[in-house]
Amino acid sequence: MGQYFVDATIEIIEQEGIKSVTIRKIADKVGYNSATIYNYFQELSHLIFFAALRYLTKYIEELPFYMEKGENSLHKYLLSWECFCKHSFKNPQVYYAIFLANLGERPEELLEYYYNVYQDEVFGDLTEDIRTLIVEYHLSKRSRNELEQSVQDGYLKENDLEVIKESTVLIWQGMLTTVLNNRRNYNAEEAANTTMKHVREIINNYTLV
Repeated sequence: MGQYFVDATIEIIEQEGIKSVTIRKIADKVGYNSATIYNYFQELSHLIFFAALRYLTKYIEELPFYMEKGENSLHKYLLSWECFCKHSFKNPQVYYAIFLANLGERPEELLEYYYNVYQDEVFGDLTEDIRTLIVEYHLSKRSRNELEQSVQDGYLKENDLEVIKESTVLIWQGMLTTVLNNRRNYNAEEAANTTMKHVREIINNYTLV
C-alpha cells in the first residue's frame, strides 16, 4: 500500500513540482482519505523523501562510470563529488528533500526502509562500494568513507579528514541553498563548476603528494 502513495507523490512532482505536493492531493490521486496515508507515513516530508529518492536513479547509474575514470583514490573522491554536483544542481529541490530537509529524528531508518522496499529498482548490478556510497544518508559520513582510502594510500593525513569532509559538504550545502533561494543567477552547470572549484581547492590544500 505504501508504494501506491509514493508513486502518487512522484506523479504530482512530475506534473506540478515538488512544492505542490500535499497529503490531500496524494489521497485524491490514489482514492483514499488522508487518514489512511498517515497509517503508513508519519508526515508529508517522509513521502516526499521516498519519492525524491526515485530521482537518484540517473546519478546512481552514472556514478560508476565517473569512478572508473579515477587514477587513484583521491581522484575517485573528486570524481564522485563531480557526479553528485552535476545531478544535484540539475534537480536542487529533490536533492534538498533527500539530504537537507528535516525528516525527524531517524532519517537513516527511513532510508533503510526505502531501499528494502525498492532495492531491485535502485541497486541493480551496482558494486558493493557504490552501494555503500549511495545508502550513506549523511553526506559528511559518506565523504569520510570515501576519504579513508586516500589516507591509506598516503594522499591525506587522518587528522585532516574531519576538516576536509565538513568543508566540502558545507560548500555544497551553501551553493544548493543559494540556488534554491535565487541568491545568485547560476545555472546548473555553473553551480556545479563553482562548487567543484572550491572542493578541489580544499583537497589541494591538504594533499601530501
